[in-house]
Amino acid sequence: MNDLFDTLKFDAHGLIPAVIADHQTHQVLMMAWMNRDALSKTLSTGHTHFFSRSRNKLWMKGEESGHTQAVKSIRTDCDGDVLLIDVDQTGVACHEGYRSCFFRRLDGIRWVVADEREVDPKTVYARKS
Repeated sequence: MNDLFDTLKFDAHGLIPAVIADHQTHQVLMMAWMNRDALSKTLSTGHTHFFSRSRNKLWMKGEESGHTQAVKSIRTDCDGDVLLIDVDQTGVACHEGYRSCFFRRLDGIRWVVADEREVDPKTVYARKS
């Protein structure tokens, strides 16, 4: 695995951006950060894992919602500093209930919701007190 990681350029925090796209439509679903552990876990399980900068921990996409991502292919750009991961998305990718996290479009000088919400987040994510 070292050869694989040696060809990638992780930033000073040990992270690399991962763009996640639907393997059939090529729609960009989300972007998240991976460290070496997240990429290793993704490769070993076949499901996406990421590193949360705000929670400072590893997490699997769908661990709470059940909206998982089965990896179909992984590519890197010419510089080796970004990953593109094609997935088979179960459910929605966005924690706000949209298929894609990129559901807002710039309209003049305002962001407008351009897509339909598919899931009510309140019904998907457990509320912790």
